[in-house]
Amino acid sequence: MATDLPRVLSVDPRQPNPEVLAEAAEVLRRGGLVALPTETVYGLGANALDPAAVARVFAAKGRPADNPLIVHVGTLEQARALVTDWPDEAQRLAERFWPGPLTLVLPKRSHVPDLVTAGLPAVGIRMPAHPVALAFLRSLDFPVAAPSANRYMSVSPTRADHVVAGLGDRVDLVLDGGACDVGIESTVLDLSGDRPLLLRPGGIPLTELREVVPEVVDRTGEVASGPRLAPGLARRHYAPAVPLRLVRDRKELQRDISLGPPDSVAAITCGGGLEGPHVRALPAEPAGFAAALYATLHELDRSGVKEILVERPPDTPDWQAVHDRLRRAAEPSAADER
Repeated sequence: MATDLPRVLSVDPRQPNPEVLAEAAEVLRRGGLVALPTETVYGLGANALDPAAVARVFAAKGRPADNPLIVHVGTLEQARALVTDWPDEAQRLAERFWPGPLTLVLPKRSHVPDLVTAGLPAVGIRMPAHPVALAFLRSLDFPVAAPSANRYMSVSPTRADHVVAGLGDRVDLVLDGGACDVGIESTVLDLSGDRPLLLRPGGIPLTELREVVPEVVDRTGEVASGPRLAPGLARRHYAPAVPLRLVRDRKELQRDISLGPPDSVAAITCGGGLEGPHVRALPAEPAGFAAALYATLHELDRSGVKEILVERPPDTPDWQAVHDRLRRAAEPSAADER
């Protein structure tokens, strides 16, 4: 039996159609869900101040209630209206990186539903840079809670067809604004405590954050139990349905490919130099690799292979976010399970 699919409306990022955005806004006002493009990944949007709509996001994704949502805004004024404190660090970071792939965690005002923040007293806020998302948010009189528009723990969508394939009629409307430029989720920086803490690496590297706030403490790689201040911190996340395994280098990758039937194993390399029916060479620099990673995983997930092997990228600070996503996506080893 065919699955009902959501409506998909194309929006030109160079000139977003106000009538299409108004239609999407009406869906949100009625408590519906709209998938929208951002520069990172597609988000599954709901009115952040409507608890019933927010509950639909959790249900559509199969997301546990202890995993908070990021709230998206179109202006600094909208951001400040959600928090009880807007420190100087937040202002400097927003001036440098917003609109852009940076989420700031700050003490929330009481009108922000507890469901959005997993019952915690702080809320993550971001102003996306994608022209469709930005125009849409600036047309609204409420903020939008928008985690990635996919089923919980699966690969995030970077194109509208990924959303449709993953969520089907769990979403009411999809705004198709083309492929996402950054391709992985935002950096999450916690400013709600005594020290600024980097909780999740993402589109803004730690080195750039420290140019603005030198005292940022790197807390990435920690596995939290219970409610988390940021999404995407579970040990296993961003994972394709097909088992994914990281390999040390090109030599090991080539050896492991040769051990199985040619059509059973896919491989992702950091740069070229390897041939095969399911070998995909991604750029050998972190921004390009990140931008192509999720789309490549979606493609290989549907290719019929039994395993996806990924050559481990260079172990340098500018690859931190890519390493984080690959580590969480990789199939757990026996040692991990003990």
